[in-house]
Amino acid sequence: MMIEYKNVSKKYQDHEILKDVSFTVKKGDIFVLVGPSGSGKTTLLKMFNRLIEPTKGKIFLNDKSIKEYNLRKLREKTGYVLQTASLFPNLTVGENITIVLEQEGVSRKERRQKQEQLLKSVDLDPKLYCDRLPNELSGGEQQRVGIVRSLAADPEVILMDEPFSALDPVVRKQLQDLLMNLHEQFNKTVMFVTHDMQEAIRLGNTIGVLHDGVLEQVGKPREILRHPATKFVQQFFAGNRINQKLDLETLLKSELGVDPRFYPKVDTLVRYHVDSVEDLIKDCSNHPDALFIAETEFGNFLIEPKRVWNFFLKWVAGHD
Repeated sequence: MMIEYKNVSKKYQDHEILKDVSFTVKKGDIFVLVGPSGSGKTTLLKMFNRLIEPTKGKIFLNDKSIKEYNLRKLREKTGYVLQTASLFPNLTVGENITIVLEQEGVSRKERRQKQEQLLKSVDLDPKLYCDRLPNELSGGEQQRVGIVRSLAADPEVILMDEPFSALDPVVRKQLQDLLMNLHEQFNKTVMFVTHDMQEAIRLGNTIGVLHDGVLEQVGKPREILRHPATKFVQQFFAGNRINQKLDLETLLKSELGVDPRFYPKVDTLVRYHVDSVEDLIKDCSNHPDALFIAETEFGNFLIEPKRVWNFFLKWVAGHD
């Protein structure tokens, strides 16, 4: 265990923003906090580097309360990436990347080496980008710089607050891919906030689902899809967004369904009436480890739940 939130609550006057939230983040994991706007995700994130203090509860880093760390040292252990890169407009790209190292007295030569190394890691040519100003970069390029700036001081933890939400879908997917590559390369512990369940499933080793300040469920993406703990989680992950984009008949006839006549023990199988993709997901949750028959208005189909989950995980990872 690297990070632990223990019975954390936050109250502003009479309004409780967070209600007794507890979870742990393993070293090297990408832990994604997902939920609607106003659910308390960013508040939880900002508590880690003490931009916001909890009303109740404790937060630990490496089994030590964050309040026991010198505040500057705690923040040196923490990289932060915002929705916008927030680069200093009067500094070059390279200077933005290593501004913390300059404050720590690292030599100009070492800083330049670090700038070049990090720019290469996000597919930006140092010869072209190191001496540019931020206003000469696209939004996606600025965010790449913001990401590597968070890595420059070699922090233990990276906090990412909806870093890709302001970007168009193509650039967003590119940066999601980039983040996964950087995570594999640098093996940092990441806490990532998003309101997009597809992004959460695509990036998260572990997902925490927040709703109105309550942590509804924590688990692996597959676990949450297969076994939603509450009605909200089920609706949030298996609801209209998937149902609107996928046609049940097309899916069953071309991807996920098998003619039950080819299965010798068809009469022994459980049968479910299925009217929608959402119904199919729900039935796979109820019957996760065995074949069943989906009865639809356009025919009956033999369903293998594991195959359905694999399909949806791949589909969600590749679509916005």
